[in-house]
Amino acid sequence: MALLLSFGTSETEPTLRGQGFYLRPPLMADFPQWSVLREESRSFLSPWEPLWPVDDLTKPAFRRRLRRYANDRKEGRSYPFFLFSQDGTLLGGATLSNIRRGVAQCCSLGYWMGARHAGKGHMSRAVALIAPFCFDVLRLHRIEAACLPSNGPSIQLLRKNGFTREGYARRYLNINGQWQDHLLFARLADDPVPAVTAASPQWTSGASKEIL
Repeated sequence: MALLLSFGTSETEPTLRGQGFYLRPPLMADFPQWSVLREESRSFLSPWEPLWPVDDLTKPAFRRRLRRYANDRKEGRSYPFFLFSQDGTLLGGATLSNIRRGVAQCCSLGYWMGARHAGKGHMSRAVALIAPFCFDVLRLHRIEAACLPSNGPSIQLLRKNGFTREGYARRYLNINGQWQDHLLFARLADDPVPAVTAASPQWTSGASKEIL
């Protein structure tokens, strides 16, 4: 499978392309799809996310979100992505946040999937594409992820993508209005490549880079 990574005006605006799907930074034009998908998935997502602000699904709130995303990308703090099928249907999203440089070279991975698209392997394939972006483009050493102990699908996704459980954090994050325990996972740049990404990435030069 060939995976394509292309860039816009700078490498702070990446588009990651897989077979039948792609990830790119959110745009204002995504608001209609995003608001509909999030609203119809509210009950599905609420157990796994922080409480939503009252105005979360409004256009002004989305515009503020995009400004924050742009500032974070510019300063190298985070890289948010929306996940689309090849025909442009929004499936979900993933974010590399809390990027730490210096002696850490680390980031945190979070993700969400629309209810009607869940359970089909979309996010697992997306994470398989994000990992080489972290290691080969951002030159990070470590990707961290946390999930609720009851979130079996997320645990399975992380393990499938080569993440190792490293700990148990008590009352780690405020999810759905409560401080909740989380399992802590991580994947290192020199960990064995999992079967889901068995091909070794090879980057071509120029504005577009291809993983063969």
